[in-house]
This record gives sequence, structure tokens and C-alpha cells, in this order.
Amino acid sequence: MKDMDKYLRCTEIVDCDSAIIKKKARELTRGLKTDREKAIALFYFVRDAIKYNPYDSADRYEYSIASGTLKRGYGLCFQKAAVLVAMCRAVGIPARFGFADIRNHQMSERFLQMMCGSNILVYHGFAEILLDGKWVVATPAFDLQTCRDNGYIPVEFDGINDARLHRQSKDGRLHVEYIKSRGSFDDLPWQTIYDAGAEHVASMGIDVDKFMAKWRTEPK
Repeated sequence: MKDMDKYLRCTEIVDCDSAIIKKKARELTRGLKTDREKAIALFYFVRDAIKYNPYDSADRYEYSIASGTLKRGYGLCFQKAAVLVAMCRAVGIPARFGFADIRNHQMSERFLQMMCGSNILVYHGFAEILLDGKWVVATPAFDLQTCRDNGYIPVEFDGINDARLHRQSKDGRLHVEYIKSRGSFDDLPWQTIYDAGAEHVASMGIDVDKFMAKWRTEPK
């Protein structure tokens, strides 16, 4: 396999050959000339049309398949990233996943309770898109409405500069800290993400099975 082939291929998660992914990606990029223009259009669709839902079923493999998230219309950070990666590949733009551990200082009380008091999120996911010979970070996690409701600064993407979550919110309060890079992957490392999350929960002295049972029954 050539070096770039793995960033264009279809997988079970990145199902860029599915009808719904191909149709929407082509619709959004129709008439656009450059990969950069196409990537920008795809980013803003995924950012805003697919709502951020931190209470989704992160523990279920099938919930991370890109076409399924597109159909649902909501997802977690890495589920939304999967849609962006799949759409980019569907129009011939190499794309991959990037991950980092982050600390969210403005996590909602509901989410904080569900995370057993920890505001650290391991394997926060985003997309990395190859444009003009350079990998550019594209983070579509927080949709515009979520940003407006919570006073977050929306992540903007120009296809040139890395688009990451902002360190501060609109009122100047600390929002997101990037703690640790987890690297880049051509496919979603679902089991690795699951295992890292379980390890983090266990490190707090919490029973992992009880935690996951609580996550599964949390209203979506």
C-alpha cells in the first residue's frame, strides 16, 4: 500500500464508500475547485449539522461508524471526527484521526457527575486533513449552537492553520487544556480508546463495569 493510500481507504468505521457519506460529501463540495475549499465546506457541515452530544454511547463500536453518526445527526468528538474523515476521503482528500487528552474546565455539572468528578477526557478526537502537502488539524466537536449556549469560542477552520479547541471561553475563563498528545491514526483505534477510558476510570478507584452501566443508561 502506498503511503497515502491508507488515508483514502474505506474501513468499517470510516465507511467513505457508503451511499449516504458519498452523496452528502459530493453535494457539499459540488462546484468547489480546490481540496482546501472542499475541506472547509465539509468541516463546517460536520461542526454544525451534527450536534455535539457528550452523553452518546461511546462504549459501543457500532455507534462510531461514520454513516451511522451522519444519520443520527449527533455524536461525540471522535464520532464527529469519523464523519469528517470519511467525507474527506469520499472526495479524494487524504484524512486521518488525531487524539489528545484534554482537561475541560467548563464541563457541565451533569457531564462532570457522569465522569465521576473528573474533567479529564482521554483520547479527545479530531480530524487531520492533508492540504497543500501539510497535515492540518480540524476539530469539529462543538457545534455553533453549543458554543452560543455555553459561551464557548467556536473553532474556525481555514484549511491552513490548525483548528483546535480554545484555551479560553468568550468571558476569558479557562476552558480547554491539551494535556497529552495521543498521536495520529489512519483508522479509529476504538479498542485503544475504550481501554484508555477504562484505565482512567479505574485510576480514580471506580468500578469500571458500574461506570459503563451508568453511561449506557444515561438519557441521551
